[in-house]
Amino acid sequence: MSNAGSVTVRAPGKVNVQLVVGGRRTDGFHELANVFMAVSSYDDITVSPADRLRITVSGPGKERVPTNDSNLAAQAATLLGKHAGVEPGVHIHIDKRLPVAGGMAGGSADAAGALVACDALWGLGTEQHVLMSLAAELGSDVPFNLLGGTALGIGRGESLTRLPCPRTCHWVFAIAGFGLSTPEVYGAHERRRREAGLPFAAADMPTPQPSAALLEALAQGDTAGLAASISNDLEATATALRPELTRTLKAGQAAGALAGMLCGTGATMAFLATDRPEAERIAERLLASEACASAFVADGPVPGPTLA
Repeated sequence: MSNAGSVTVRAPGKVNVQLVVGGRRTDGFHELANVFMAVSSYDDITVSPADRLRITVSGPGKERVPTNDSNLAAQAATLLGKHAGVEPGVHIHIDKRLPVAGGMAGGSADAAGALVACDALWGLGTEQHVLMSLAAELGSDVPFNLLGGTALGIGRGESLTRLPCPRTCHWVFAIAGFGLSTPEVYGAHERRRREAGLPFAAADMPTPQPSAALLEALAQGDTAGLAASISNDLEATATALRPELTRTLKAGQAAGALAGMLCGTGATMAFLATDRPEAERIAERLLASEACASAFVADGPVPGPTLA
């Protein structure tokens, strides 16, 4: 939506339906097979002309979102401006709904939303493949947050192939009262492998592959098959770092979820439900169990960032 010189974009978060973690590469990233699904929980990013680039934030967890040039949305505006020869004098306001440091790629969603919003504000009409290339410069998850839908990400997650998913999936997200940083979780995952005498370098490990059963379940709209196949290689590490996450996982399963797992690097837990009413009941039961700080329902897949 453009109003009095401003543009607002709704940018969805994501759930990692499957996250297979391979070895650490020489550039410090890990090889991944990452099956993404965009879900109907959004941050709203509003951009308007300003004399300089600045960031403001509202919503839950706003105090933990940087408002300097370390913010990915600010970096997105700067990068697009540099590419197009436009001075990035813009006020970016982020209305947060996605959890901060929660594994749903809120920061990456904001970056993807800022690319789309600034492109519209400046009337650039940048081609999608160019925006995708810029997104890959910003971070591993940003290309998928720009693409939306369902996709397989390989490499560090930025090389994407769209996946068919004809059936709507209903998810419950249990939000912890704390966050987990991506570097912390990956670092602990590697230490666990070292301590177990397992290889951790990409050169010494096979290239990660998604589950064939999971891809088939997605393509066939088979919710039961999907529930049997979802997984996250970082879950054991995250629950070792924060054992209370195990209680959340057990509470979701006891509440009737078909399956549950860590979302991304955490600390959010994602639970798959049979339908929307059942998802809402599971969310209510989770809250009543006091096993999480909050819970909400979202569906997927949904498109990437859209003008609001």
